[in-house]
Amino acid sequence: MSVRGWAIAVTTVVGLAASVVATTAASSAPGCDGAAPADAALVECVTVDAVRAHQRALQDVADANGGNRASGTPGYDASVEYVARTAREAGLTVTTEAVEFPFFEVESESLEAGGTEFVAGTDFATMSFSGSGDVTGTAVPVDLQVPPRGSSTSGCEPVDFADFPEGEIALLQRGTCPFGVKAANALDAGAVAAIVVNSGETPENSGLLQATLGEPVDLPVVGTTAALADALAGATVSLATTSQSGTGTTTNVLAEKPGTGDEVLMVGAHLDSVPDGPGINDNGSGSAAVLAVAQAMAGAETARTVRFAWWGAEELGLVGADSYVTNLPGPERARIRAYLNFDMVGSPNAVRFVYDGDDSDAVGAPAGPEGSAAIEDVFEGFYDDRGLAYEGTDFNGRSDYGPFIAAGIPAGGLFTGAEGVKTPEQAERYGGTAGEAYDPCYHAACDTFDNVDTAVLDQNVDAVAYATFTLAS
Repeated sequence: MSVRGWAIAVTTVVGLAASVVATTAASSAPGCDGAAPADAALVECVTVDAVRAHQRALQDVADANGGNRASGTPGYDASVEYVARTAREAGLTVTTEAVEFPFFEVESESLEAGGTEFVAGTDFATMSFSGSGDVTGTAVPVDLQVPPRGSSTSGCEPVDFADFPEGEIALLQRGTCPFGVKAANALDAGAVAAIVVNSGETPENSGLLQATLGEPVDLPVVGTTAALADALAGATVSLATTSQSGTGTTTNVLAEKPGTGDEVLMVGAHLDSVPDGPGINDNGSGSAAVLAVAQAMAGAETARTVRFAWWGAEELGLVGADSYVTNLPGPERARIRAYLNFDMVGSPNAVRFVYDGDDSDAVGAPAGPEGSAAIEDVFEGFYDDRGLAYEGTDFNGRSDYGPFIAAGIPAGGLFTGAEGVKTPEQAERYGGTAGEAYDPCYHAACDTFDNVDTAVLDQNVDAVAYATFTLAS
């Protein structure tokens, strides 16, 4: 079936599945105690208690292994063992694949301008694979848009640095091209360091920019909040970073249930945390939700094979997912009709974001590959049926859908917010606290078992189950 044909079929399946869910929800959910949940009653079979049990197991893993589950650490290896064992016990066919990744660790970092010492982890953060250095110079804006006027191309082309004074610090803006490209262009232009401010065109993209350069760059590079652009532009800045880079090995976990046809639906979440904490929302929430759905769906009959994935080294630049897509043979890649991504689905100050497959919001990246709009419709239909508010979020390349979209595979999924700040309008619609981050413990030690909105998680677990069954049928 072509992508266009598949997208049309989804619309039909959504209507059918919705009626089945309505019927079964009114009665008991047959099949939940057996191997195969009955059709769309799968939604009723996946409980938030099951997801919380998986999150508790991941918290226990972190507690026993230095407080984190970062790729390349014993905590990550134990997380892999837990997920693989649980999926096998459910009856899924489980495989693991080793993936090499570039290792990076920050030993010290500081940023000062105009007598103000900025706070690491709040105002700025060293980008992964930044070089080390201790420099002072003028922060020279490079094609900076303040206030933002849409997607920025700051630093994406060498011509942006035509008048850049050698020996100064390049002040860049997030947008359009990879951060590694911006940093490499700044280095070639004679910059002694680079500062990348967040783009600022949405609340989500206004907070602290924590990112990766993808590979080592011999230049100190930090990300900051959008608000620091005015304070840094033209100021004398002192910037110091000390870091180490190397190569490590991580693991992807894949668990599959066969379908009656040849096509594949992939459902994924990254399993690793950052080194600073256990990562129970980021991304123990997505990992646990996918695992609970996989358990419930192991014996269900579907037209498409469902391949569940837990990715390694997402926090280091989508390494696991990128390796998987890159190394998948062409015919196997062509079998994948869609990829669903769940990266943070229980943020404590949540908004119900749905990836904007059709670019109807006209923000940032263009629409996803053809078929992505149909995936968005499935999630929106789920929320509409339950009277739950939601809004779009851009395919900004920050999670594991990125490699799939780059390969032309339709993608979609849910997100409840990270370091972005909730607006008053969002607080009115969703509850929570305006002016605070969607997840105040994002990439921090406090991202623990208690750092979850269980009501939102419960709703989203049902949405994951509903979309998975609908798109697999």
